[in-house]
Amino acid sequence: MRKTSVWTAALVSAALWTGLGPVGEASAAATLIVAPNGSDSAPGTLAQPLRTIQRAVDLAKPGDTIAVRGGTYALTDNITITTSGTASLPITLGAYQGERVVIDGDGLPASHTPVGGSIARADRGAIHQEASYWRISDLEIVNGPYGVYCDGCNGNVFARLKTHDNYESGFQLQGASSNNQILNLDSYANRDPRKNGESADGLAIKEGTGTGNLVRGARLWNNVDDGFDNWKFTSPVVIENTIAYGNGYNRWGFPDFAGDGNGFKLGGGSPAPAVAHTLRNSVAFKNAAHGITDNSNPGALALTRNSTHGNAGTGFDVDVSGGKAVLTANLSVADARAVALGSATVSSGNSWNLGGTWNAAAVLSTDPAPLTGARAADGSLPSAPSFLVPRSGANIGARF
Repeated sequence: MRKTSVWTAALVSAALWTGLGPVGEASAAATLIVAPNGSDSAPGTLAQPLRTIQRAVDLAKPGDTIAVRGGTYALTDNITITTSGTASLPITLGAYQGERVVIDGDGLPASHTPVGGSIARADRGAIHQEASYWRISDLEIVNGPYGVYCDGCNGNVFARLKTHDNYESGFQLQGASSNNQILNLDSYANRDPRKNGESADGLAIKEGTGTGNLVRGARLWNNVDDGFDNWKFTSPVVIENTIAYGNGYNRWGFPDFAGDGNGFKLGGGSPAPAVAHTLRNSVAFKNAAHGITDNSNPGALALTRNSTHGNAGTGFDVDVSGGKAVLTANLSVADARAVALGSATVSSGNSWNLGGTWNAAAVLSTDPAPLTGARAADGSLPSAPSFLVPRSGANIGARF
C-alpha cells in the first residue's frame, strides 16, 4: 500500500461537469489524459496517454485536469490523494467526455479482510483522499475496501459518482472535514463480510466534525447497513432531495447478520452528540428498520417535507428523551408505525397531525420506478410527480 506518495495538485473544474474538454488558455492549466492502453512514461496527452490514475495524480499541479478515458482500471494499490489544491485552483478528476470509467478495487488485499479483521486507515478506499479542493466526478467505483474514503477533506465537490458492490461503505467522509458537496451520488449494494453487515452504508458522514457539508440528489439503496449514516459527526449536515431504500437486508447470506437497516440515521454514539442536522424533501422506503431515525441524537434536527413508506420499523423515529427535533409537513405512508416522538419534539402539519388513514390508497402512487430509473443528462434525479403525493392535495411530503 502506498503510504508516502506526496504531490501537489489542484484543478480547474468547469469543463468537467458537462464533459471534459479543453481548458481555457488563460488558465495556463494542463489536461492529463489517462487511458487503459497508455504508459506511465508517456506525457499524458490524448495521443500518448498515461496508464494509471495515480501517475496522473502524482504529476498534476494547481489548475490541472485529469481526464480518464473509458475502461476498467483494476487497482493493485489504492488511488491516494494527499496534497490539496486551493479554492481558486482545485484539481479536476473525472471521465473524459462522458466515457464510462470503472475503478475496480477487487485486487486490493484490504478488500478481502477476513471476518473480524480491521482495515488499516491508509488502506481504506479504492480512492483514499486526505486532501482539499478537488472536483471529482463521473467515476464508477466498485469492489474496494470502501469506495471513496475521505478523511480531513475540505472544499471538495463530488458529483455523479457511482459507488457499488464495495466491501465497506460506498462513500465515507470523516475527520475534520468542512464545506464538501456530495451531489447526485448513486451508492448501492455495498456490504462488509468482515463485519457481517454491521457498518457498510451507502453514504456515511461520520466520526468527525466540520460545518457546511451538503448532500443533494443521492440515491442510497440495497446497502447492508444503512442508506445514510451520521454516526458521531458533531457538526450539522444538510441532506436534501435524497432517496434511501431497501437497506439492511441480508442479501449476501451473512451469518450472525448485524445490518441495521435504516434509511437515514441522523446521529448516534455513546453518548450521542447533540447535532442539528437537516433533512428535507427526501424519501425513505422499504428499509429493514426505520425510515428516518435520530439514533439517540438529542439535537435540534430539522425534518421538513420528507416522506416514508413501507418501512419495517417506524417512519419517523425521533423519540430520544429530551430530543429537540422539529418535524414539519412530513408524510408517513403504510410504515409499521408512522412516528415515535420524544417529550420535547415539535411536530406540526405532518400526516399524523392531520389525521385520517395514510395507506397506499391515500396517495397517487407507491410505485418508485420513475424515481429509481435513469438520471437526467446532467445527473439530476428523474421526475416522479405522483410518487407518495397525497390524493387529498395536502401539501406534505417530498416532491420529485
